Amino acid sequence: MRPIHTLTASVAQAGARLFDTPANLAKAQELILEAASGSAELVVLPEAFLGGYPKGMDFGVTVGSRTTEGRELFRRYFDSAIDISGPEVQHLSDLTRELGVYTVVGAIERAGGTLYCTALYCGPQGYLGKHRKLMPTAAERSIWGCGDGSTMPVVQVGPATVGAAICWENYMPLFRTAMYGKGVDVWCAPTVDDRDNWQATMRHIALEGRCFVLSANQYLLRSDLPVDVHPVQGDAPNTLLIGGGSTIISPLGEVLAGPLRDSEGILTATLDLADLARSRFDFDPTGHYARPDVFTLQVDETPRTGRP
Repeated sequence: MRPIHTLTASVAQAGARLFDTPANLAKAQELILEAASGSAELVVLPEAFLGGYPKGMDFGVTVGSRTTEGRELFRRYFDSAIDISGPEVQHLSDLTRELGVYTVVGAIERAGGTLYCTALYCGPQGYLGKHRKLMPTAAERSIWGCGDGSTMPVVQVGPATVGAAICWENYMPLFRTAMYGKGVDVWCAPTVDDRDNWQATMRHIALEGRCFVLSANQYLLRSDLPVDVHPVQGDAPNTLLIGGGSTIISPLGEVLAGPLRDSEGILTATLDLADLARSRFDFDPTGHYARPDVFTLQVDETPRTGRP
């Protein structure tokens, strides 16, 4: 008989203050500490938690034109981003070493003159790697660069293989297939998509990939933004900008926790890793159900961005 393994995992739902990375780092630490105190071995934080998600702002962009005010807003956003070699990543690395936990944390990464929406992996060994969002969605393309195949790692957390897809990357069929091919058992989805149909996407990926899915979303109010910026949703302090919806799903599409609405909070579930084999009995997307005689996928994992 093979030993039975479990993994206790948490997703943290919280809002990140725009242009206040020190405060967001402190909040990330609090969330990780709280989850770890509840026995979490893996903690996932939302998209853009370090650096912030500028929901409802246009940065003065129209087709063929940028404004002076928009350039200054981007300058503030650029200054709030983090460097991989900077103190924020070091702080997370020290924290995960001390606690003996693994984390996947959404961040806005600064590399030269370009920003990337990134998921940071840290663990008991310290900093483990990063994944840059391959395709920013819609207006995000005016503020973030595109990642490439060189930052699509998986991380071992005990017997489980962990990977990440950021927000609407979860809609990219070939990206999902590439990650399934890496053997992902626990699929982390940092996001800011709070729509009801996001839940269907998370359950679909769990069923398609026969993996656990951990979706961590922000819960963000207008009051979390500086008073001198003006999101299109309005300036009333209690205006809801991102409404949460964090959830944990089993490999057979069962909701183990969540979705969490209307507040910040932490969801925790104990993942029975034996469910992976049970679910793959009749469907393995890159194994016995793959039909490699008909379909092939080539993935270019060489760097293309010019900066590490």
